[in-house]
Amino acid sequence: MGHEGMSNYKPPAKALPYWIFAGLRVALTLVPQTGYIHPDEFFQSIEVIAGDRFDINVNKPWEFNATFPIRSALVPQLVVGLPYSILNVLSPYFSHYFQLPLRTPYLLVVLPRLVICVLSFITDYSLYKICCIYSQNYRVRLVIFASSFVMMTYATHTFSNSIELILNSILIYYVSRCMACSEKIVLQSDHFKERYDKAPTIVERVKYYKLRASLPSHSLNHCVVLATVTVLGIFNRPTFIAFAFPPIAFWLQRGLGSRSVGFWDFHVRIITFIFCGIPTAVAIILADSFYFGYLTLSEIMKLEVGMDNFLVTPLNFLRYNSATENLAQHGIHGRYQHFLVNVPLLFNALGVIGLISFGKMINSASKRHWLELPRIQSVESLMIACFIIPIALLSIFPHQEPRFIIPVLLPLVFLHGTSLGYGKSATTVAYTNNNDPSHLYVRKTPKIIRWQVIWWITNIFLTLFYGFLHQGGVLPLASHIFHELKAKPELTHVHLFTSHTYSLPTALLQLKNTNKIYTSSTKHRYQLKQDFFLYEEGSKDVPEVYDNIRRTLRDCEKKFHNQKIPYRLYYAMPVNLFPEFMEHILMNGTRDLSYQTTNVFYPHVTTEKLPVLTFNFDCFLVESLSLCLNHLTTNFSNDLFQLFDSFGLLLLRIEVPDNAGYIS
Repeated sequence: MGHEGMSNYKPPAKALPYWIFAGLRVALTLVPQTGYIHPDEFFQSIEVIAGDRFDINVNKPWEFNATFPIRSALVPQLVVGLPYSILNVLSPYFSHYFQLPLRTPYLLVVLPRLVICVLSFITDYSLYKICCIYSQNYRVRLVIFASSFVMMTYATHTFSNSIELILNSILIYYVSRCMACSEKIVLQSDHFKERYDKAPTIVERVKYYKLRASLPSHSLNHCVVLATVTVLGIFNRPTFIAFAFPPIAFWLQRGLGSRSVGFWDFHVRIITFIFCGIPTAVAIILADSFYFGYLTLSEIMKLEVGMDNFLVTPLNFLRYNSATENLAQHGIHGRYQHFLVNVPLLFNALGVIGLISFGKMINSASKRHWLELPRIQSVESLMIACFIIPIALLSIFPHQEPRFIIPVLLPLVFLHGTSLGYGKSATTVAYTNNNDPSHLYVRKTPKIIRWQVIWWITNIFLTLFYGFLHQGGVLPLASHIFHELKAKPELTHVHLFTSHTYSLPTALLQLKNTNKIYTSSTKHRYQLKQDFFLYEEGSKDVPEVYDNIRRTLRDCEKKFHNQKIPYRLYYAMPVNLFPEFMEHILMNGTRDLSYQTTNVFYPHVTTEKLPVLTFNFDCFLVESLSLCLNHLTTNFSNDLFQLFDSFGLLLLRIEVPDNAGYIS
């Protein structure tokens, strides 16, 4: 862990680099980022809450299925529901007085992200306060922390993992605060106890007894906060148990082994912690039970309430994920995935340094070089545990995505952030085993400039990739279809096919609610008819997608002749798939269908279907060397331009030619 010395350290006054990155985080949230990291950022938050707050059709995911819900709705209701409720209240006033619609795809995406972005600064503040408590260099660590692409992208998107990151930082901060307080008081208490035992007279014994009794209580400090945050984190994502275990374990064992703290204190802390967490757990269980319809007011009034009326979503989550066949539906990974792949991917140089340092610790322990290891009850040990233990516990499950471990960023930065500083040598300070903070040893680690270069280049690239490139055409496509539905003639049906893209968040389209029964002013009951149809073909081959489009066109043409329903059919696909699609059109003849390009949304990178890079180097027919080089340069430029041009999402409008009959 990089430190700057604990006795005469003075925090630097200037922190401009950090504020630049903090401002950039907010700016990238407002732009907004068109990068689409994972469908869960929409379908476990925005898609769910938009259906509750607005009178629209949504594609509610299976995790929120009322028959077996495995996700609590409370946190999304707070983070996404609150801004949506405000938007719902203000929307009619802005439409009436300013002719300005508020329920647009931009605001539906940006407002919840802005809430997450603001909450993410709790993590920055927690890191800052921990550094101040232990007199560490906070400036370098904050710059490294804020410049991480994890904070620029994941921490501003509506993931439950982003909330997990925030709650974990709160937990670590309060435990670090309790540890520092307890350590100071325990040392004083032990000192007074020792002087009491050695006092030659009763007067001196009374003196030290009173001094010891006057020390403030510390054993149960912040117990309510810690229990509440832990329970909230578990209901947000049950995997939070892995992140909460190390800090809570350190909170429970503060001062053990000293004269003033014994196992009785340890057990009292456990019991008190459990009781402090019960009110929050009961409140969330009741909220979820009402939300999913397991419990109603009428059942309470009639006293018809049993155990089946209460829903505990974390138990459902564990039951579901304990079955390997269920995890197989989402992808099975090796047990090493988190340590060998996800840590270097998320934290690049910092993650590699962290793993190497932990490997050196294991080597020192195996050789019994105890003085090279941090003291067990030190903040360094806490941070090491908060980095390694959650990843190890999550590695038990065979489904391992990178975002699952983003909460370990804070302890990792605290431990090794100064290793990526500004070219100065880093020092690591740890306590010796005599529990005396005045006796320290200093371990210096030379700076390696290449780690800094790797850190900055990798984070810039990944911020651009995940913030704007990865599936970057899906959100602009949703905005385009939203305006298309608003501007289309009445009764016109819109059909949209997509392939080799992530799922389209239908909440952004603001589709009419076709499930609700409305009552007119004349007491006539009616339902709205569906006028938008989405066909997500996933990674199906182009021939299969082509056949499905022809089949839908055939059905639409029959409807047109029988019921006079006009329609529009679109197909969205990566640009590099267009030649293959065009090939099938030519093979089947242009009589069946025709197409025209409606729009191309740049940039859009589909890692599952990357374009093939082919360069033409044939210049053997060119006589001179200069002409050959010119030929190669021209071909290379053209091929490179075509490569960049293929990173787009193409939207085609598919029609049946006027002179065509029914499609067979």
